[in-house]
Amino acid sequence: MAQAMQPKSSISLLATDGKPHPLQDTLVVATVVLGIVAFITGFFDNLHLLSSWTGLVGILTGAYGQFISETTRERFALIIGLGAAGVGFYLGMAHGGLFGGWAG
Repeated sequence: MAQAMQPKSSISLLATDGKPHPLQDTLVVATVVLGIVAFITGFFDNLHLLSSWTGLVGILTGAYGQFISETTRERFALIIGLGAAGVGFYLGMAHGGLFGGWAG
C-alpha cells in the first residue's frame, strides 16, 4: 500500500500519470503561446493580421491537442490557450481579418 502512494518522478510537468508526453506538452506550450500573442495583439487595430493568424493556428493546435491529450492538466492548459486564441482570432477578424482587404 505504501508503494502505491509514493509520488512518481516525471520529466513532464503536465503529466499526472507518471509518463512523459512530449507531443502533448509541445502542443500545450504552442497553444498557450499562440493564444497569448493573439489575445494581446487582438487589441490593436493595426495588428489584425498577426492576431487573426496566430489565433487561427492556436485554435487548430489546441483542438488537435485536446484530441490527443491524456491528462486533465494538459486539457486545462489547452482550454486556457484555446480561449485566448479564440478571443484574439475574433478580435483580429473584427479589425480586418486574415487577409486585411487583399482578397475582396
